Amino acid sequence: MLLPLLFIAGLSAGFVDAVAGGGGLITVPALLWAGLPVPVALGTNKMQSVCGTMLAVVRYSRAGLVAWSEVRVAAFVAFGFAALGTWAVTMISQQALKLMVPWLLLAVAVYALLSPRLGLERARARMSATAFAWAGGALLGFYDGFFGPGTGSFWTIALLTLRGLELTRATAFTKVVNLASNLAALLVFLAAGTVHYRFGLVMILGQLLGARLGSGMVMKHGAPFVRVVFLIVAFALTAKLLWDQF
Repeated sequence: MLLPLLFIAGLSAGFVDAVAGGGGLITVPALLWAGLPVPVALGTNKMQSVCGTMLAVVRYSRAGLVAWSEVRVAAFVAFGFAALGTWAVTMISQQALKLMVPWLLLAVAVYALLSPRLGLERARARMSATAFAWAGGALLGFYDGFFGPGTGSFWTIALLTLRGLELTRATAFTKVVNLASNLAALLVFLAAGTVHYRFGLVMILGQLLGARLGSGMVMKHGAPFVRVVFLIVAFALTAKLLWDQF
């Protein structure tokens, strides 16, 4: 029963990831439950996540939701800093982040909840595309490689508030930069030999199906649907991190 359950976990995570991020809420516990050591679970999670995110990016791009001129620089910067963050995991304590991130994520979720019009239509940009690409790529790319939980939510809220994007386009942008940082982290995990290929391949099959379903729902139902899933994932991830903490 282990492999079918991992397939279902991958499918569920692929759907959630394609819409609002946070699929790691499902896949990392599933891989740990399957008996993998923590480093191998994290490496395997990146492997299957990359495949699902890649499919979502392809579908969003074909639908015209990805502004490549804006996202290209952010993706390259996020890739480089994510690799640096993943390398730094073995050298720096994560304890401070574990204490701080749930409260930051809770603030993001509450802000989105109390701003019902946020992301429903394009707003005024408060930061240039280039400045945002370098700042966001460096900070959130490093964070994704070093720790990870909530990265998609942080990208989305930053795009809504600092670049003024509409929510579906912010989601598409987030998928591209997430793909870049996840790919960088995966390369580091592969070099370290901390990937379980059989479990990863089974979850990839689920991820691909889930990502296809999730990205289809985004294109069909638009910003209101994304907002609901975003809020659910953000509060669920906050609760999970606080539960682990206390």
